[in-house]
Amino acid sequence: MRSRRLAVDGAFEFTPRVFPDERGLFVSPFQEAAFMEATGNPLFPVAQTNHSRSRRGVVRGVHFTATPPGTAKYVYCARGEALDIVVDIRVGSPTYGRWDAVLLDQRHFRSVYLPVGVGHAFVALRDDTVVSYMLSRAYVPEHELAISALDPALGLPVPADTEPIQSDRDRAAPTLAEAEAQGLLPDYATCSGIEHTTAAASTRGRREP
Repeated sequence: MRSRRLAVDGAFEFTPRVFPDERGLFVSPFQEAAFMEATGNPLFPVAQTNHSRSRRGVVRGVHFTATPPGTAKYVYCARGEALDIVVDIRVGSPTYGRWDAVLLDQRHFRSVYLPVGVGHAFVALRDDTVVSYMLSRAYVPEHELAISALDPALGLPVPADTEPIQSDRDRAAPTLAEAEAQGLLPDYATCSGIEHTTAAASTRGRREP
């Protein structure tokens, strides 16, 4: 499995080997050894897995979790094709306001690791696109927030040839500047502290008999 640092501090892309044969194919989208080599830590203890199916043109996000408690994610596309977007919304981060995008599909099975506090969005590029997530925290509605994926100041790579299909919540989401002015955005130091605490706890758990 190959790894690559993304433009957002702490975020990574992972590309596994795919083994096709006459029956179909086999692939491991998450591999702990490769993850630890890239990040220096084991993956968070998984509290919840999510599965979404989207039609072409659906734009989900930019979503994030109030921090604390904060949520880290590991995401891949099991079917179809999606442009996965990581946005640094952590106030005080060295890459604040920057984003990076990874093409997720059922050919290469790339995955994206999103550290605590960053924003996440994706655009479904085909009908019946299935995106699967592992999360470090269970979903709590009142902790879940959003900023606009169409914020012109962010300039996210939402394709111009398709009318974005969004939820009411995502259409009404504030811009990054508005969310910062309202005090909604995570603090970088707080996010980093949660990441380190989670990594230390996960490492101890693996060492205990």
